[in-house]
Amino acid sequence: MDHVNSAQHAELVAAVEHLVQVVARLRSPDGGCPWDLEQTQESLIPYVIEEAYETVDAIRSGQQTAICEELGDLLLQVVLQSQVASDAGHFTLKDVAEGISSKLIRRHPHVFGELQVDDVEQIRQNWEQIKAQEKGEDPNAEPPLTQNLKRYGRSLPPLAAAMKISQKAAAVGFEWDSIEGVWEKFEEELAELKEALNTEDKAHQESELGDLLVTLINIARWYDLDPSNAIQGTNARFIQRLELVETFADRPLTQYTLAEFEELWQRAKAKLANRAESP
Repeated sequence: MDHVNSAQHAELVAAVEHLVQVVARLRSPDGGCPWDLEQTQESLIPYVIEEAYETVDAIRSGQQTAICEELGDLLLQVVLQSQVASDAGHFTLKDVAEGISSKLIRRHPHVFGELQVDDVEQIRQNWEQIKAQEKGEDPNAEPPLTQNLKRYGRSLPPLAAAMKISQKAAAVGFEWDSIEGVWEKFEEELAELKEALNTEDKAHQESELGDLLVTLINIARWYDLDPSNAIQGTNARFIQRLELVETFADRPLTQYTLAEFEELWQRAKAKLANRAESP
């Protein structure tokens, strides 16, 4: 390691140590932040998800300053979760870093060992075999379908998980004979949701809503549509239209009647449509 790299390494270590110290200070019972002190691993889950999505959005934007900032927010969640765990005597950030480093070294024997590989596909196969061995599984055995489905449910956002589960289930024959059957199922689930909404059982209502949403995702699969992209597009269009509505408004939106609001909404839709058609 030359002098420049040594200096950069020292700066990196100092920066990470400073972040760890800041988070530890926030979590200190002696003058720390009350909000940070009351956080638990579970209470921080929404922030982990939010920061991950914001990081992805920044990456897609290509704006490097935004990417840097969002990665910092995401890193904070790692350090904060580790500090919460450390305070409870479970593990530390050191354990987290050492654990992932050891895993990367084990799963890259073609880099850190003597294994020779011919292509990326062989690297992927080796990775899966080593992963299976780590879990005490037979690397040559086909895992049960439900094992993979559970993994998708744990590791993917709900819409993406539902689509993946639907695809894998259909691949083994758990499928309708035609799209008409899917539409019939949609009508059935819609009726059951309406019936559930007439009760006071919130858990039952959410269960029926989930069934209807999954049926919609199956419809999307049959038509080769991506539900995640669909909802992201709808969200973006809604925000664009509302942004224009705010520019048209001459008073707070809460002071508009529904009819007046609808007129502004239609103006915004028309303007965006014209903008899209312009060369």
